Amino acid sequence: MATRRSEFDVTDNINTTDPSAVEQEVVRIYQELYSAQTVPLITRAFGDCVRFYRGADARYYACDTAYHNLQHVFEVTLAMARLIDGYERSRRFSEPLGPDMFALGIIAALFHDIGYLRHRKDTRHRNGAEYTMRHVSRGAAFLEEYLPELGAAEWARVAGRIIHFTGYEVPVHRIDVPPGVYRLLGNMLGSADIIAQMSDRCYLEKCRDRLFPEFVWGGLASAQGSAPRKATALFNSPQDLLHKTPGFYRTATVRLADHLGAVFRHAETHFGGDNPYLDELSKNIRYAERIADSRDLASLRRIPPPKHGFSTSMSTQLSSKPPVMLREPSDSGSQLQGKL
Repeated sequence: MATRRSEFDVTDNINTTDPSAVEQEVVRIYQELYSAQTVPLITRAFGDCVRFYRGADARYYACDTAYHNLQHVFEVTLAMARLIDGYERSRRFSEPLGPDMFALGIIAALFHDIGYLRHRKDTRHRNGAEYTMRHVSRGAAFLEEYLPELGAAEWARVAGRIIHFTGYEVPVHRIDVPPGVYRLLGNMLGSADIIAQMSDRCYLEKCRDRLFPEFVWGGLASAQGSAPRKATALFNSPQDLLHKTPGFYRTATVRLADHLGAVFRHAETHFGGDNPYLDELSKNIRYAERIADSRDLASLRRIPPPKHGFSTSMSTQLSSKPPVMLREPSDSGSQLQGKL
């Protein structure tokens, strides 16, 4: 049996470091569902997302968070498209989402972590992970300005609220979105965020080498041998983070099944009965449990793709429209509890 490649999705068919590969698969799913020929909003959003994360926009630095990078964004976006597809194909008497809500869901997925990007006028922060505790609020503010530029002003406010389903600032049941399809999209996005990252082939290596340093920057962890920078520090070493990962999984299971409406099961319809996200996720957690027992981090030897999260030979054709120019979102707002 062939070994799954580190830059590919759970099916080992889609290169999630290649924007064009992910975009083509998302567009294929969309067109098969809705018999649509063109997808201008989705195409534009993919191009803009790549520009922002690569630092090609005049207002923002390139993404410098090695865990919450472009590959993570594309893994979540691909999972989101598959959950929507599974729902649409199995909903029977439930309300349809339709092509517009599909597009909104993909846009929200593409920009759900945009709040980690630093504005070029920011002279105070040295790494985007310093925004960990408020990155969702920053992302919501970003979307309120970006979506009118995209030609989707009617979604500007609700999109910002939908991405809160990926965070912990507000309990899921208290996120203020209209009932029905908007809450369903939020549940799907929150679920896609969990199952995509935890099923990544290099999830444990990324937690050790990339997520822990982000948590140090964000005040959720203390550098080894040093006192915590903040009282919110939850981890004192990469070993400690991995030791607690099975516990996080148990918490995430409750969030997926209860708080987010068990919409992760729609992947089973998309895949014809199987759920490779859960299969790969379970493998990672079982191995994390072995690591926790042995405390042997040296056994984690998989090599993740480059930290920036995209292949060096990207073939994506960016939108012909000029980059969207946005003002710096306000950093005001409630403090988040942090998220994986």
